[in-house]
Amino acid sequence: MKKPGKRPSRLSSVRSLLGTALALAALVTAGPHATAAPGGPPRPVVTVAQGTLRGQARDGAQEFLGVPYAAPPVGAQRLRAPRPPTRWQGVRDAARQAPACLQFSPYGLRDPQAVSEDCLYLDVYRPRAARPGARLPVVLWMHGGAYSQGTGTQFGGRTMAELTGSVVVSINYRLGQLGYLALPELGRENALRSGSFGLMDQLEALRWTRENIGAFGGDPGSITISGQSAGSGSVCALLAAPPAAGLFHRAVLQSGPCTLLAAPESAGAQAHARSFAAAAGCSVPAHVAACLRGLSGAALIEAARTLPTPGPASGDGLLPVTPARAIGSGAWNKVPVLIGSTRSEARFFVALTQPRLTAEEYAAQVLAGYGAAGPEVLARYPVAEHDSPYLALSALMTDSTFACHTVWTAQLFAPQVPTFVYEFDDPRSPTLAGAQVPGLDQSNAHSAELAYLHDFTMGERPLTPVQVALGNRMKRYWGAFARFGAPVVPGQAGWPTAGSGTGTGTAVGAVLSLHPSATRTTTSFDAEHQCAFWRTQPPRAL
Repeated sequence: MKKPGKRPSRLSSVRSLLGTALALAALVTAGPHATAAPGGPPRPVVTVAQGTLRGQARDGAQEFLGVPYAAPPVGAQRLRAPRPPTRWQGVRDAARQAPACLQFSPYGLRDPQAVSEDCLYLDVYRPRAARPGARLPVVLWMHGGAYSQGTGTQFGGRTMAELTGSVVVSINYRLGQLGYLALPELGRENALRSGSFGLMDQLEALRWTRENIGAFGGDPGSITISGQSAGSGSVCALLAAPPAAGLFHRAVLQSGPCTLLAAPESAGAQAHARSFAAAAGCSVPAHVAACLRGLSGAALIEAARTLPTPGPASGDGLLPVTPARAIGSGAWNKVPVLIGSTRSEARFFVALTQPRLTAEEYAAQVLAGYGAAGPEVLARYPVAEHDSPYLALSALMTDSTFACHTVWTAQLFAPQVPTFVYEFDDPRSPTLAGAQVPGLDQSNAHSAELAYLHDFTMGERPLTPVQVALGNRMKRYWGAFARFGAPVVPGQAGWPTAGSGTGTGTAVGAVLSLHPSATRTTTSFDAEHQCAFWRTQPPRAL
């Protein structure tokens, strides 16, 4: 039987499909710094290392938007490690969000033109009664989107901040080949010898947060990193990155287990980078860096159009080995972990790619993809038990990827640190705006939980009152985890650590099921998703 850390970690089909994904106490009296806008409420003011910021009050919380955490990575600084931001004079207005980073597979932006290479900014949300020195727990959010799309501005933190007494930080980081390009010529230009500039951006945002969050009332000694999908993959990378040691104190991984979203090895990442450079017309090694810095952003996007975005690569000074290998070996930045997935993750991907799959097509795909094991896979996932080929394939892909890899990743963590596992299960949850397919049940799919944890801008519809109540329960769990390292909330269901209960062998044990009608603990997660069977099967492309 293979150990989770040794198992091949990703279906090639899921990798391509992720390109379409999105890519989620008592307070002291208010501080002395506030100014009033004519005819409006007082506007809060804080002073950070670079200067003074004027934010705004909104929805019962305070927000400081478009705050630079690094210098603009433009011109000669394109494809270089981030540098600290410069100081400014006077008071900087922090009432507008910054543009998204250049998108390599745009999806879901309200204004597709609101993008820029000058994008290394973050948004800070705090409770209205926060003040400097309050030492509130801090949650730093990294958005998903297959490392090629998305923006932190889609994930407001006002409700989370006010409800849980936390300071929430949502960041942008470089995407696509501007963020992840493993060319040795670029790596030689920085001390880490790495081309994972997006991961370096995340490190820079953590350093800025540690240095400045006290001015907002946050505790630099209590920072939780949190992400979903590729953002969770970024959390995995930070857990394994030696330069990130000491910069955070807890970790939340949503729908992006470390054994599934594996960092590519350096040789493969370099081959992808060479292909991209050649497509961009920059194939001469001695001039490749200057050539790529001289192209337009549009030209870079076009060169990447048919190529995958590998994400952070392993094998350099930033990420010496893959996260799963580092965690399995015990050589990682050990912190308490909260990890989970949605009940029907793959519905999102199947709906966008094969919404009208027939029973015959489904059977042919499974038999071709699984060879000798194909008949058994079909017997375990028959169309008759799932009402449609779409639902059968969704269940098969959910179990073999996100669900069981969540189990296997949790099993790596659990012997070493407190580990808490959840499954989001709202059978009426909305999907992402623009992703609806008429006639298909897309509830509980990839990204479904985001609207419950954030002031989210990409939901297809508002949550119902019952769903808002579920979201508030989830926020309180997440907030308690950020505060205490354990999601213990008075009056809410207890959340045992992974490994407790009856789980043995291939099982993870206790999992908290987050359902609108009841939040309960289950020990049948592994069996429901057939993880013992899937551990014996190598990953296949469907």
